[in-house]
Amino acid sequence: MAIDPILLEVLRNRLDAIADEMELTLLKSAASPIVKEGLDASAALFNLHGETIAQAAAIPIHLGALQFAAQRLVRAFPPSLMRDGDAFLLNDPYDGGTHLPDITLAVPVFADGSAVALACTMCHHQDVGGRTPGSVPTDATELYQEGVIIPPTQLFRAGVLDDNLFRLLTRNVRLPDVFTGDLMAQVAAGRLGGVRFQELFAAHGTSTVIAYIDELLARAERLTRAQIADIPDGDYAFEDWLDDDGVNIGQPVKIAVTLRVRGSAMTFDFTGSDGQVSGPFNSVPASTMSAVYYAVRAISDASIPNNGGCFRAVDAILPEGTIVNPRPPAPVSCRTATIRAGARAARQDAGGELRHAAGDGVRRPRPRDRAAVRGQ
Repeated sequence: MAIDPILLEVLRNRLDAIADEMELTLLKSAASPIVKEGLDASAALFNLHGETIAQAAAIPIHLGALQFAAQRLVRAFPPSLMRDGDAFLLNDPYDGGTHLPDITLAVPVFADGSAVALACTMCHHQDVGGRTPGSVPTDATELYQEGVIIPPTQLFRAGVLDDNLFRLLTRNVRLPDVFTGDLMAQVAAGRLGGVRFQELFAAHGTSTVIAYIDELLARAERLTRAQIADIPDGDYAFEDWLDDDGVNIGQPVKIAVTLRVRGSAMTFDFTGSDGQVSGPFNSVPASTMSAVYYAVRAISDASIPNNGGCFRAVDAILPEGTIVNPRPPAPVSCRTATIRAGARAARQDAGGELRHAAGDGVRRPRPRDRAAVRGQ
């Protein structure tokens, strides 16, 4: 199919607008202050491979995390078996999630009788049970202390709510009405995304829209690879530190990353990071990769479509049993600090070298050139 550049840009912006409208619907419809005021929620559209088509401009920490959840739900519930009105959810950090308060809900989008996409939202719920109100115990030593664990699960079947599952969930949280309000706001946002997507199919044809989505993904990959190719081939290392893990007070925790650039591809190698910790500062791969993806987007041209194609040129090595890839049931509720440190380290590597390649004349120092500064 010949690609019309004008239609391509129209569809790109329309897809972004659908994701933004989903986000706004979620924020306006939610019940909890952490969503309505803290804006701790995200919305995005995905293809049936779980690749991001478009994501609302929301918090960066959800950038890669939603993609992991979408890919896990597609594996658990084959699109060929999905029905109109279905909805799926998860929050298990060791099975597609990030930490337990972040619940992902996915609604399949149908065209010509078949599922063709997913409309997903991720929302930080005010409370999901566990040993402390708010479900983020800073001294947790295992996942079970942090709240109710939801593996990939079906909440709606052809538009009918699974009452047994819903009662189980609301019985295990401290604020069932608030939990219900936020969860149903996610359902509403997902369904709205489906309606808007179907309007797009009706206006331009399903096959045309799908073909142009594939082109947007491929174009984002090409443009991102072109930017990576500007970085001189080599290994660029940096490390950052957490003060401690909340349990073993005063024992610093190292997060190390080496960026390996080869042509138009890059690998973020976290070998050398400390082992998983006793406290809740562990970061599962979905969370760690959001730091990697954020670093990639931070050094890329803002005009590149913000979709899964950006990340096809990016790989990561996350040694099992470390703070960036813990084994269950290690606690993870406070992983935000770890993600920030990982993002700083990754951005220092990639950003410094790209700026140098662009000609600012400044090559950022590596750990062998100077000692890493704790808390920097």
